[in-house]
Amino acid sequence: MELNHRNLCDIAVRWLKRPSSGGGHGCHIAVSEVRSGYSGEVPDAIGFRAAGYIDDGSVVVEVKVSRSDFLADAKKPHRNGETPGMGNWRYYMCPEGLIKPEDLPDKFGLLYVNKRGHVKHIVSPFTGERYYKDVADWVIKNRFEPDQMREQFILVKLFARVGDAEQLNAKLKGAYAETSRLQKEVNKLRERNTELSRRAWRALAEQEKVQSQQVSK
Repeated sequence: MELNHRNLCDIAVRWLKRPSSGGGHGCHIAVSEVRSGYSGEVPDAIGFRAAGYIDDGSVVVEVKVSRSDFLADAKKPHRNGETPGMGNWRYYMCPEGLIKPEDLPDKFGLLYVNKRGHVKHIVSPFTGERYYKDVADWVIKNRFEPDQMREQFILVKLFARVGDAEQLNAKLKGAYAETSRLQKEVNKLRERNTELSRRAWRALAEQEKVQSQQVSK
């Protein structure tokens, strides 16, 4: 696989949506190269997770295919502290060996991609043996306070592309109601099946009892 910028952005989006059990962040939404306003930061990939856990929030992955691009990144306003950046957690993703762990800005993670397109964790919570504790420690220690206005801009624009939000909401509510109705029907059928099974076993036991008595005579 050619490890160009476009391919790495695609890999970053897939990685963001990968479940945490599979070494990703488990984001519910992830997109690449989407504008966060009419000027300013355009993250190579950004994902959002909302599942009620400690690692909920936004995750930004910056893709780098050259050292010069990586070094230039430090001069951007959202990197040098002039303006807030996006992402509660932030990673660089690059071909193997391009960026070293000691090159990283404070609190950034690092992901390598090999020639087969596989992601390898270099600096991230998924490299430790004590998985759950490592994740909790890492997400607390390395959490940024992001530019929420720009993140909101992205989410609103993405949501707007879906179409009429209320029509979608009505369809979802209808689907949930139908799911609930069907679940109740399933529960009734299970109860009915359990009762019929009990009757069948009682009938079988009675039949065996009668046959046993006939044999004894």
